Amino acid sequence: MEKSTKSELLVAALENGTVIDHIPSDKVFSVVNLLGLNNIHKPITVGANLSSKKMGSKGIIKIADHYFTDSEVNKLSLIAPNIVLNTIKNYEVADKHTISMPDEIKGIVKCANPKCITNHEPMSTRFAVVDKVNGVLRCNYCNKEISIEEIKLL
Repeated sequence: MEKSTKSELLVAALENGTVIDHIPSDKVFSVVNLLGLNNIHKPITVGANLSSKKMGSKGIIKIADHYFTDSEVNKLSLIAPNIVLNTIKNYEVADKHTISMPDEIKGIVKCANPKCITNHEPMSTRFAVVDKVNGVLRCNYCNKEISIEEIKLL
């Protein structure tokens, strides 16, 4: 193997599974906790503060033989929008897309309004994403707006 190739291989190749790339360095361990990766009994590689031409510094997480649900992807979009999710099959990228916030978030965020019906009745929360750039959500039941920094996940 050439010297330049060796220096570029910071983490091992993945046969099958998911690679979460372009994670802001300060969000890597939030992503690990959010996805409950400590409870997955598959090989996991976590890299933080890796050099990135695009971001300066980034994080990457590789999970062998594991693929994420839409709900997990929506959670990811709340704490680290614009990350890249790669599905790997037979050492090749089978699917690659940038994660962005959906137009609506269902059942994963707690309403910050203590008087909201979702905090008193057994019902699923629903939020409209009213500002994807600044990360602002509005509760569909009480109209309380909350920013990404205020979000508490269920």
